[in-house]
Amino acid sequence: MLAQRLGKKRIIAETGAGQHGVATATVCALMGLECIVYMGALDIERQAPNVARMRLLGATVVPAVSGNQTLKDATNEAIRDWICNPVDTHYIIGSVVGPHPYPDLVARLQSVISEEIRWQLIEKEGIANPTAVIACVGGGSNAAGAFYHFIEEKSVRLIGSEAAGHGVHTGETAATIALGKPGILHGSLSMLIQNGDGQVIEPYSISAGLDYPGVGPLHAQLAASGRASFVPITDDEALAAAFQLARLEGIIPALESAHALAIFEKIKFEKEDVVVLCLSGRGDKDLGTYTSRMMNAE
Repeated sequence: MLAQRLGKKRIIAETGAGQHGVATATVCALMGLECIVYMGALDIERQAPNVARMRLLGATVVPAVSGNQTLKDATNEAIRDWICNPVDTHYIIGSVVGPHPYPDLVARLQSVISEEIRWQLIEKEGIANPTAVIACVGGGSNAAGAFYHFIEEKSVRLIGSEAAGHGVHTGETAATIALGKPGILHGSLSMLIQNGDGQVIEPYSISAGLDYPGVGPLHAQLAASGRASFVPITDDEALAAAFQLARLEGIIPALESAHALAIFEKIKFEKEDVVVLCLSGRGDKDLGTYTSRMMNAE
């Protein structure tokens, strides 16, 4: 709608897990707009089902081959494209990152999540506020949406899970809140995994959507102020949580969401607590990773 209002006919986006890319490709197909999606070359391999969906919907998927070929690098390429083509191109950012007004704009659009959480709580539990809200955080769009209407409700605990990869202190991690320091990435001041010279340290996570060295400035502020807590979750912990949900509930979660599920092994709640978890994606895109891990376990 913004692109149409601005008279832009060419849409670009970046994606890690591919969910945002599929959503952008879908609406572009509906509106008859050209769609280019930048995606890390590594993520193209590990999120093949979503890549196929984007291409089926008519989008051009452009691999980012710099850095570690994941979300950060896709965002770099999208911003370069946007800067070079300001007249006809509108950039639909997929997270609460980037230059103003994107972090605020995306958070407001994603706030439909916490709005619907309230509707469901009132309908199912007879209350408007839960005890806690849990969501995974990479850039942090689904978490921003899940937290949005509860930020001023001090009785509601806000808990984010970030990707610790092989471990927070292994050098193969994306635990930005745990390790990061203030820095500027993609046009905003936030927390950033960086070396002593301020250069970005390449992140790692088994999850494409959480494999990012920064975090949205909203989450950095929530962490710094103590309003929200952020818990690092390793690859193995996320995989265990995913397998448990699949076998107990018949739901196969995205690897990103599995990081949020693993919170329950870290934080104990009372039986009467009302805890909401944002299950932000389905796991068909990650079946290759799940299958490989199960075969290795056997």
